[in-house]
Amino acid sequence: MSTSLGADDGRGTRELVHFVTQETRFSLIANVVQHPDGLPSMYELEQLNPSVSEATVYKHVQKLIEVGILEEVSLAEDERQQGYPWKFYRLTDGGREFLDDHNLLAAEETLKLIYESISDKSEKMVRYESAPRPDVDA
Repeated sequence: MSTSLGADDGRGTRELVHFVTQETRFSLIANVVQHPDGLPSMYELEQLNPSVSEATVYKHVQKLIEVGILEEVSLAEDERQQGYPWKFYRLTDGGREFLDDHNLLAAEETLKLIYESISDKSEKMVRYESAPRPDVDA
């Protein structure tokens, strides 16, 4: 991917829209948006995408970080708890603005309702959802 959020020409913008709307990447963005805290862990993203390998989820999250749509945030070392995740992923301010500008977050409330309706979450998933999260401006 030769473009990122900093690209200001029409071609770069078109490429970035095409990039983020690729099925797996757009699903991961939707998962971040629909998460109750807007901060899912890698495990949560993997569980929400069972037809995609863990390696593929990781690869696409890293690509979304590289172009500035997502960012990784971590708990401070003194706040980490054994058995819980400490790295989380969220939309960057620029990522949210880009997605809003291109009407790619129009279904945000619906996505949150869908997430709330998931009833077959594993015990580990429920535990990870309740894990302490970094205090970030949402």
